[in-house]
Amino acid sequence: MKKATIQLRALAIGYLTKGDTKRIAEGINATISGGELTCLLGTNGVGKSTLLRTLSAFQPKLGGEIWLLGREIGSYSDKELSTRIGVVLTDKCELRNMRVRELVGMGRSPYTGFWGTLSREDERIVDTSIELVHITDLSDRMVHTLSDGERQKVMIAKALSQETPIIFLDEPTAFLDFPSKVEIMRLLHKLTRETGKTIFMSTHDLELALQIADKIWLMDKTNGISVGVPEDLALEGHLSRFFAREGILFDKETGLFRVDNLYSRQIRLVGHGQRYAMARKALQRNGVLANREVESDTWVECGTLSTPGFVVHKPSGVSSTGRTIEELLDLLL
Repeated sequence: MKKATIQLRALAIGYLTKGDTKRIAEGINATISGGELTCLLGTNGVGKSTLLRTLSAFQPKLGGEIWLLGREIGSYSDKELSTRIGVVLTDKCELRNMRVRELVGMGRSPYTGFWGTLSREDERIVDTSIELVHITDLSDRMVHTLSDGERQKVMIAKALSQETPIIFLDEPTAFLDFPSKVEIMRLLHKLTRETGKTIFMSTHDLELALQIADKIWLMDKTNGISVGVPEDLALEGHLSRFFAREGILFDKETGLFRVDNLYSRQIRLVGHGQRYAMARKALQRNGVLANREVESDTWVECGTLSTPGFVVHKPSGVSSTGRTIEELLDLLL
């Protein structure tokens, strides 16, 4: 069993606005463990960033307790917290006239004192952090010349060089293209395994979180926070209820969400493997419910990779063949 590093007890979060206290969420009871990647999911405005800022001690909690490595967070000094918590924010890093290695080295500031001079040991830690994130080839590049994905890796390396047991990240995959999102998420998951750190991040990348995260926090204004591994949340119906929207369905077979199409026809589709799955997907996108269980006068037989093509069997006994899914759609629609 993994060790709990953060425990929230009846936590209330919010902020002051025009002299009034606005509570966003309260009664939060949850645990975050080391060696796990935990993803916080929720709709816009539900309070994800407020929760992260509160856990990072950037803003005060409104009630309850935050226990961090066995101590209530309020008992830590700022300097102590800087050696316990590393934070990577959503904001783009717009630094100029600074090299990557220099920026990663800034993560050592809690230990280097006022002048920020790196010792030989500090240099070693910076090198290790850069290697862990696989950006050695970027070390001498100027930060402003990097792509968004490269900059995000640099900020993660900076957090690693801070040598904190806990890292919080606010939307670390924002602004990134899909391959970069996957790369960052896989990197963070790998780092929890290699370093034993507690990594907790907010994200809007639902599908990636469900596939990569060890734990999911579902933050909802009505039901508070539901916590669990993705598969348990799926089996218990939390995912279906949480993301219930018109036109969206949670597919329990795949563990992912899909568009709920409106069907005007049904057709029997026979086959297996990737060709069957892609044909089914294309037909359902076009308003045709297609699978093996449907009973219909017209039916489609999917070929295999060795015998490609789709055979459309008509009630008259006449069959037509389409080599591609596009040709299949032309035959049926």
